[in-house]
Amino acid sequence: MKPHSSPSIFFGRGWFLGAWIALCMLVATLVPAQAAGGPLVVVLTADGTVTPALSSYLQRGIQTAEQRGAEMLVFQLNTPGGSISVMNEMVQAIRQSSVPVVVYVAPRGAMAASAGTILTLAWHASAMAPETIIGAASPVSGEGQDLNETMEAKEKNALIATIDTLMADRPPEAVELAKQTVEIAKAVSASQALEIGMVDFIATDLEDLLRQLDGHPVKVLDSAVTLDTENARVENLPISLIEQILLMLTDPNIVFLLISVGAQALLIELSSPGGWVAGFVGIVALALAFYGLGVLPVNWVGLLFLILAFALFLLEVKAPTHGALTIAGVGSLIAGGLVLFNSPGTPEFQRVSVPLVIGVSLATAASFLVIVSFAIRALRVPISMGQESIIGKTGLAYTALNPSGQVQVASELWSAELAEGEAPIEKNERVQVVRTEGLRLIVKKEQH
Repeated sequence: MKPHSSPSIFFGRGWFLGAWIALCMLVATLVPAQAAGGPLVVVLTADGTVTPALSSYLQRGIQTAEQRGAEMLVFQLNTPGGSISVMNEMVQAIRQSSVPVVVYVAPRGAMAASAGTILTLAWHASAMAPETIIGAASPVSGEGQDLNETMEAKEKNALIATIDTLMADRPPEAVELAKQTVEIAKAVSASQALEIGMVDFIATDLEDLLRQLDGHPVKVLDSAVTLDTENARVENLPISLIEQILLMLTDPNIVFLLISVGAQALLIELSSPGGWVAGFVGIVALALAFYGLGVLPVNWVGLLFLILAFALFLLEVKAPTHGALTIAGVGSLIAGGLVLFNSPGTPEFQRVSVPLVIGVSLATAASFLVIVSFAIRALRVPISMGQESIIGKTGLAYTALNPSGQVQVASELWSAELAEGEAPIEKNERVQVVRTEGLRLIVKKEQH
């Protein structure tokens, strides 16, 4: 007989094997990511204004770096500025990060202007590419205009206090220069910022930056950390589709297009109700546009001009004036687009293109003129439905009319009565409809 395996031995071996697999999985989860081939460096690339989408991108990057045990996160930045409130959110995210976060103002020709200046000072380490600039951080109002004296003082004092907090370990000269970027909108080059101690490095590219960062001490959550970037594995974390769309919606040109398309779609729906596609498109486009308006510095007086413009277009459709209201609407649409986005003091990067506003306005007017021409043509076409359409038509007397009877007109049988002063009509004689009275036709004998 063959010896039988003992069940206890079988289960004992199975238990040992399961425990071994579980231990291996536990060790695999506990081993730092950098053990797989050098320390991990997560790289984000931000090119555009400081908006909620950019803040979301940074927070997602920090969370990813923390979850993957990255050595550090590099935030490559090129921004003309943006919202102060969003900037404050990003500063908080950086200072609360357990992973060192390094800003790198790049590529060549890039800038860290306005809100971007404060962001550059908030990182655990900072670097700039050659031929980049930093500064011009004076605050402006939500409409892009200069603040009144009281509000300006409040905003500047708040930003200066933030600078004092973020640059506590920087040289006094660097702190003073940073304050001047707020007080007098001063801007400096990368070499000037490095010389005075405002930033830590000038790096020609990412590889050069990692080389210089190796062994650099930083303070993260009040703890001293020495960066290890030798043989680092660089992984880029691209901006997501949703974040790209939200960034796109903060482009004033896109917002103006959405307003124009949305309003026009709604007017088409109002002009010929019954469908749903035009109304749906209009509502979605305007909802997206209002997201952008909530982020961009705009002058809301411009919105009144835009509303007036489309009101004039609608009146042109309802009561055609042969283009007079359309011309007025074009002027109001152009004025609205320019006032909405291009008020004095609005930064250049947040202004709408003047040729775009004029072109869209003319295209909108042309489309409404086409609609109006169809409406006028429809008014001139004789009525071909209902009782009115039967006036003037001819038929046969189905019965004798003296003075009333029945006639057959347009293949239908009608009650009929002779028109005043008409002689009796015999059956099967030709008749012509003079007018209608309710469901009764007033007829006369057809003249040959």
